[in-house]
Amino acid sequence: MSINKRNEGDAMREIKLHWLFLGSLINNIAVSTVWPLTTVYMHNALGKSLTEVGIILFMYSASNVFGNYIGGKLFDRHNRYILTILGIIFSIVVSAGLILFNGWPAYPIGLVLFGFATGWNLTMINSLGTTVKLKSGRYIFNMLYLAQNVGVVFGTMAVGLLYPIGISSVFLLSTVILIIYGINAIFTYNKPDSIHPSKAQIKVKKVKLPKPKLTIIMTFFVSLAVIWIVYEQWVSNMSVYITGMGIPMSMYSLLWTLNAFLLVVFQLLINWISKYHDSLYFQIYFGIFFIGLSFFTLIFMHSYLGFVISMTVLTLGEASVIPSIPALVNELTPIEVKGKYQGLTNAWASVGKAIGPLVGGIVIDMTSYRSLFVISAMICLFLVIITKCIVRLKKQKITKYSK
Repeated sequence: MSINKRNEGDAMREIKLHWLFLGSLINNIAVSTVWPLTTVYMHNALGKSLTEVGIILFMYSASNVFGNYIGGKLFDRHNRYILTILGIIFSIVVSAGLILFNGWPAYPIGLVLFGFATGWNLTMINSLGTTVKLKSGRYIFNMLYLAQNVGVVFGTMAVGLLYPIGISSVFLLSTVILIIYGINAIFTYNKPDSIHPSKAQIKVKKVKLPKPKLTIIMTFFVSLAVIWIVYEQWVSNMSVYITGMGIPMSMYSLLWTLNAFLLVVFQLLINWISKYHDSLYFQIYFGIFFIGLSFFTLIFMHSYLGFVISMTVLTLGEASVIPSIPALVNELTPIEVKGKYQGLTNAWASVGKAIGPLVGGIVIDMTSYRSLFVISAMICLFLVIITKCIVRLKKQKITKYSK
């Protein structure tokens, strides 16, 4: 059988990438219509204190971590198609319920359930990406992350337009979007190679990774959490810092529009460069360094142009490191446990996102924004040194798995 015919056969048995990317895009549009309004809605409309809001957001993130982990564990042993559809249906039911019941305590209960569902769905999408053999893992995870970010842009834009009309309209859009995602998944995700675990996967009760490989994976799990703790300062505390300088909120929001545009440009550039210089480890070090560099530049920036420059540096780092870690985890894990470790990757990221705003707030209250910038830059530099040393010690003792 020729190589071309073999590739055609593989293509018939696995999910086509464009349907997987579309699912990632649609899912993140739905997710991004919900989380941005939580603080404003609970504080202004439901009359809850910021402390109560913080507790609910933490519970949302915790349920998201739980959904990541459980979804990943089940992915390796059961029918992925059914698990994916069940997660989407659960998301639709919760979102539809919030159209009618969005007072207290229905809203926080629904939000926590929605967090579990979105964590589940994200893990299913990333784990299904590991089953596609016609493209490299690096390309797949770069494009999935790109789809996620484009979804965030559309979702947050929709919130700005719909929230003044009413909270129910936001959840109506979320429900409709999730139904579209469900229809897409029902008709395009039911492929033999992508959906059914192999007999070896089902029979193996426990796969124990070699210690060197497990050490590297755990190093990058912790690194991912730390990266998101640092990155979340831009998402949360920087809004107060920038608007406190007299720059309007609309201009701060425009920085995130720039972020989304540059992510597309940088990821396409990274995909092209990786054809000639293929090193996920270097891409991770490079990304962490540039995220830290963005905070170092903030020490000297006091104008909007300066914030644009810092955001550009941040986005270059983000585009390099965030999709590279799940791609590396995919390389280092055998097929029997890919779902489990993709779930853990998302879970560690969610932990960082959950505690990032709180950690930054404590640092600012105890010291200053300048101290936050210095500490964030130093943490990233320290992280590059530590991860590079650990990888150098363990890398020669590991085996990679392409899929």
